[in-house]
Amino acid sequence: MATGQLFSRTTQALFYNYKQLPIQRMLDFDFLCGRELPSVAGIINPGAEGFQKLFFGQEEIAIPVHSTVEAACAAHPTADVFINFASFRSAAASSMAALKQPTVRVVAIIAEGVPESDTKQLIAYARANNKVVIGPATVGGIQAGAFKIGDTAGTIDNIVACKLYRPGSVGFVSKSGGMSNELYNTIARVTDGIYEGIAIGGDVFPGSTLSDHVLRFNNIPQVKMIVVLGELGGRDEYSLVEALKQGKVNKPVVAWVSGTCARLFKSEVQFGHAGAKSGGEMESAQAKNQALKNAGAAVPTSYEAFETAIKETFEKLVEEGKISSVKEFTPPQIPEDLNIAIKSGKVRAPTHIISTISDDRGEEPCYAGVPMSSIVEQGYGVGDVISLLWFKRSLPRYCTHFIEICIMLCADHGPCVSGAHNTIVTARAGKDLVSSLVSGLLTIGPRFGGAIDDAARYFKDAYDRGLTPYEFVESMKKKGIRVPGIGHRIKRGDNRDKRVELLQQFAHTHFPSVKYMEYAVQVETYTLSKANNLVLNVDGAIGSLFLDLLAGSGMFSKQEIDEIVGIGYLNGLFVLARSIGLIGHTFDQKRLKQPLYRHPWEDVLYTK
Repeated sequence: MATGQLFSRTTQALFYNYKQLPIQRMLDFDFLCGRELPSVAGIINPGAEGFQKLFFGQEEIAIPVHSTVEAACAAHPTADVFINFASFRSAAASSMAALKQPTVRVVAIIAEGVPESDTKQLIAYARANNKVVIGPATVGGIQAGAFKIGDTAGTIDNIVACKLYRPGSVGFVSKSGGMSNELYNTIARVTDGIYEGIAIGGDVFPGSTLSDHVLRFNNIPQVKMIVVLGELGGRDEYSLVEALKQGKVNKPVVAWVSGTCARLFKSEVQFGHAGAKSGGEMESAQAKNQALKNAGAAVPTSYEAFETAIKETFEKLVEEGKISSVKEFTPPQIPEDLNIAIKSGKVRAPTHIISTISDDRGEEPCYAGVPMSSIVEQGYGVGDVISLLWFKRSLPRYCTHFIEICIMLCADHGPCVSGAHNTIVTARAGKDLVSSLVSGLLTIGPRFGGAIDDAARYFKDAYDRGLTPYEFVESMKKKGIRVPGIGHRIKRGDNRDKRVELLQQFAHTHFPSVKYMEYAVQVETYTLSKANNLVLNVDGAIGSLFLDLLAGSGMFSKQEIDEIVGIGYLNGLFVLARSIGLIGHTFDQKRLKQPLYRHPWEDVLYTK
């Protein structure tokens, strides 16, 4: 066990099992105290590496993350404190790994419930190697104005109120972490404050004892008096009694053992800590308090009188000239986190993203205001979900059914079209699903599957301006633009695309108006008079019928229809549909275990 001071203003720690709030509180304390270096040198997250961004005052810093204790200790040889936030299941193993590192002097174990046999092994190893274990079941410890472990002393407001941003003259040790915060406040009210405070933890076998730390405090010149808060259960306080009787402690000790109320209960009482259970008269709070008093400690008659006893001891030391006044100063203001400032109404900040189609902040996600449960319970289909997420409204069933038909009809068009070909080649090259899918999707454009929007745009413009099919086609010809939605490499006037016929049949049956489709058919009649392959293709059929859907449903304004066509909604329908087929081709090639594709020489014209 160390015989003197554990921490200083240059102490740095390794933090095991990343927890954002405790680490940020340590860094905020550093800034409050005017430290030059952050007290957290590195973070250990098993299986992870990289950096974690945190704040050191107003500066954002990146703290290295290591995957093992050994790697962290090697990277940060001056970090000699190991703060272990692992669960009780793994705390012992990781703590032992840290104790075995030559650079680590102090290990703080926060977890409760660490098996007692494991704790005993840690204690034995630490004592044999002159190292310190604080905990298990501890909040940690603090050296005022220098260093603190994790959540010790609570919030910044509490730290400022307790004057922990600068050193005082009192060494304090307690079993309870929660009561430590109370005593920090009490001590700050009636003395010049804490120099160092330790919570040893409430387990039956603490890594270090009350007397261990009292003896350390006795060797620290800046500590002028010692305050001890014990509790019923166990016999730890008696080692302090023996130290006092043997004259090993020559500084005033003010002590209180809590749990005197246990005698009011007829049966044995287990308090909050595992070790807070009286196992006989010697382990009672009354017996311990009396033994401490007999050994020379100042012991009040009750916890309520504890503050007065501390105050009287401090004032006596001041009168004797053993304590000089501490120079007070105003600590710097810790910058407030933006989210906290926003919640308190102190600042307002612009958002970076606007979303109007979905919201996942409530109990369940909503699509355009419709809860997920309603979507399932009401039997919504894919078309209904598209209507909510794309058009931000629930379209009539014939509209959503039409959307679903379009998806089904456009899902695939065989392995020879450019998109499928690219996907097949990529999949056979051993690439993953996403890469194979994207390689096919990237071929979609004006020449492949991307003509739906253009077909809708040109058909709508021509119809709305009252152009005859002749005027429309000839004007496009003069501009050097092929009529989108017209023409097919295989289909002919006497061999129509079955997909186009199915879409037209559905529209005639269910749509209230098909004026744009009828106009497209008139255009087709004219173009067929020029060439037998200038038929209305599936792009033209979907484009014209979608105009009829938007206009005929009565749910969209003219401006909204123009915007939908301009943004690219209709091509989005083809992208969504064709993704199904491209994924299928990827799986097909992988299932067939097809080798790398190489294009045959005989299919290439080599020329100069």
